Amino acid sequence: MSLILKAQAAIQEKTFQESVTFFNSELFKRVQNAAIFSDSKIFADAIPKIALDDILKKYEIAQTNNVELSVFVKEYFYLPSSEHIQVDDKNNTLTQYIEHLWGMLRKEADKNTAGSLLPLKYSYIVPGGRFREIYYWDSYFTALGLIESGKVDLVEAMLNNFIDLQKRYACIPNGNRSYYVSRSQPPVLALLVELLLPFKQNKKAFLAQKVEAIALEYNFWMQGSYDVDERHSEHRRVVRMPDGSLLNRYWDDNASPRPESYREDIILSQGLPVDKKAAFYRHIRAACESGWDFSSRWLEHKNVLSSIKTTRILPVDLNSLLYKSECLLADYYSFLGDDSTSAHYGIKAQQRGNAIMQYMWSAEDGFFYDYDLDKQNPSKVKSLAGVLPLFVQLAKPAQAAKVAKNLQQLFLKEGGLITTLINSSQQWDAPNGWAPLQWFAVQGLRQYDHHTLAETIMRRWQNVVASYYHKHGKIMEKYNVCQLDNIAHGGEYNVQEGFGWTNGVYQAFSKLLKEQN
Repeated sequence: MSLILKAQAAIQEKTFQESVTFFNSELFKRVQNAAIFSDSKIFADAIPKIALDDILKKYEIAQTNNVELSVFVKEYFYLPSSEHIQVDDKNNTLTQYIEHLWGMLRKEADKNTAGSLLPLKYSYIVPGGRFREIYYWDSYFTALGLIESGKVDLVEAMLNNFIDLQKRYACIPNGNRSYYVSRSQPPVLALLVELLLPFKQNKKAFLAQKVEAIALEYNFWMQGSYDVDERHSEHRRVVRMPDGSLLNRYWDDNASPRPESYREDIILSQGLPVDKKAAFYRHIRAACESGWDFSSRWLEHKNVLSSIKTTRILPVDLNSLLYKSECLLADYYSFLGDDSTSAHYGIKAQQRGNAIMQYMWSAEDGFFYDYDLDKQNPSKVKSLAGVLPLFVQLAKPAQAAKVAKNLQQLFLKEGGLITTLINSSQQWDAPNGWAPLQWFAVQGLRQYDHHTLAETIMRRWQNVVASYYHKHGKIMEKYNVCQLDNIAHGGEYNVQEGFGWTNGVYQAFSKLLKEQN
């Protein structure tokens, strides 16, 4: 590494450490608890005008002089704003608007900046609205559309950004913010590599460069697998089942309020016993790692967010994605001529596949469920996470047919698929539908030749996205798929416009529908 690169890395590390320290400061906690901002993420994303250490010293002086807190914040911080993304020309087709949006959502390589942003070396796409940074699992679905727009180079740039973050922080964070580094998101690195592979002339060289990163991500999820035995069956993201097989859960080593939702977490935890609060914070953070923040999937009581128990749930979608990573690692190492490593991952895939079948498949219901560690039974919450074994081609044809029947009879609504069958105040529940889950379901069904249902889902989803666009000139993060005229609600923040993964899935579905006609 050159002296310049070493200096840049040192600056990045110093800024990162200062940011993390600041989140534990009295000033940060006081500002968040004072509800100066309607959204706690605003202050978590604020950029200091001078060194944070100097701001904290000035804060001590300001306290003795009774300076108003909001005045102090405005004096020493640049506050971010959510970009209002509105169509300029309502004569644009939806496809034209999406092409326009890619330019609005694109960020160029970052320079070293103060604050919580982790600078990225290459260009990237943000989701939109309050989400001013790259998000890990979002980017896979965004990439589907970028490829249809001929922006393969941008997809590869985002892949390289994730690999660079992995090198710097030993994981691929939830997003490129310092407050996200203790958790990741659903592992899609292998899917991104798989997506780019057809565009590479020298596939062997490309895989030789990327396969180690997929293996490192797999190792991140499997950290502690050698520490679980008959006496200690759980460690971080790994759980050893009674038959000795290993399955995974979402986790976060940090058991404290989230900086980006500090006040919200403090308020939610107020009714809990002191000795239960650390576990509550970890459950909340783990749900954010899942990408489903929040859903009745994680709740002991479906309408009570404080009853969250994410780390006590083994998610079928996470384990399916890890199964896919194991399969791709086996394939890629075989292609590269490393048969022993290929065999290692092949065995891991077979073991995980067997465990998913044993602990997560319900023959009675004809559906795949999460597994509840406390109850030692599959969860009773039917959710679209149950389509992931189809997406990764783990399910048997007879199982896929039963899942398809459940989707047809229970999940299919006027605007596509609902997320769960439970209508709650959480955004990853009915009546909301989300682009990533429509994609997983459609692709899963297509793998097993359920083309009619897949086409119905695509057309209904395309219709809800297009109808909303024509009425409001916007593309949204999520949609109410039961009452198409109603805006989607639920969650910690208002529904956001933009929106990276909706754009991507819309374009990918458009291509599939054209190919069928």
